[in-house]
Amino acid sequence: MKKHIKGFGLGAFFAFAMGTSALATECIAPANPGGGWDFTCRQIGKILFDIKQVDAPVQVTNMSGGGGGLAYAHVVNERGSDPDLIVAASSATTTRLAQNAFAGMTADQVRFVGAIGADPGVIVVAKDSPFQSLNDMVEAIKADPGSVAFAGGSAAGGFDHLKVLQVLKAAGFDDIRSVKYIGVDGGADAVTQTVGGFTQGMTGDMSEIVGFLKSGEVRALAVLTEDRVPGFEDIPTAREQGLDVVAVNWRGLYVPKDITDDQFKAWAEKLQAVADSAEWKEAMAANGLAPFTKVGDDFQNWVNGVVAQTVELSKEIGVLQ
Repeated sequence: MKKHIKGFGLGAFFAFAMGTSALATECIAPANPGGGWDFTCRQIGKILFDIKQVDAPVQVTNMSGGGGGLAYAHVVNERGSDPDLIVAASSATTTRLAQNAFAGMTADQVRFVGAIGADPGVIVVAKDSPFQSLNDMVEAIKADPGSVAFAGGSAAGGFDHLKVLQVLKAAGFDDIRSVKYIGVDGGADAVTQTVGGFTQGMTGDMSEIVGFLKSGEVRALAVLTEDRVPGFEDIPTAREQGLDVVAVNWRGLYVPKDITDDQFKAWAEKLQAVADSAEWKEAMAANGLAPFTKVGDDFQNWVNGVVAQTVELSKEIGVLQ
């Protein structure tokens, strides 16, 4: 035992004993194993260690409950100044916070440190749809809002629904309560509704439509990213069509609010190093993610804007009072 401690190094031994950052990085995935948040923790955690951004393997803790609310409350109430804690997050996190789904907790009770990949939002129609562009669809809705119905994999007021509303708001259409939206059980069901002619459009994520695109059953009118998506360069962005909307299901992290600015900056730099790594590029390619890198204050400011916009849209459609 003495020999082991001597070889271990006195500083590392005390770091281990005190639970400091030399050995104790933890990533909470606010869901059961197998989903997007679990993927975020395990992939980012593994790469952080592989590229020597942390001194020991990252411990992943699955903490499901309340659509992420249980983990959020745990961080806010019990781990508010823990510099060794990172938590997986996505667009669902900020949408739920904006819509008061976490029992009164708000987005400013943590710090959003970065996103380094995203599942791009898409607007899709059946192969034989008369709409050849996103603007064709928007003009049809402006002329007769009831003529176009959308299917999406989130509930009414959820992220898929909000994507369509953002597009229409960008086009100057304000009567968004008149827009027909049907929430179904996942993206595949939403595509099936559209292919079958029950709805005129589908709103969802790129990963949900890849198989349908390849089979030729659907056409994507727009991808809601800043730039065209590698591998899908034939799909124009909404921005190219004059509609300034970026809506992606980002994969990222938040950290406790009361860590220091230096600790926040350090996590941003570590996440940037992961984003720049060959290992992360391979993980994105294998899992259908597109590049989307915002870290540190840049990401926090972007999240603030997204939350404010989500609150506004949610009030307009009656999800929030």
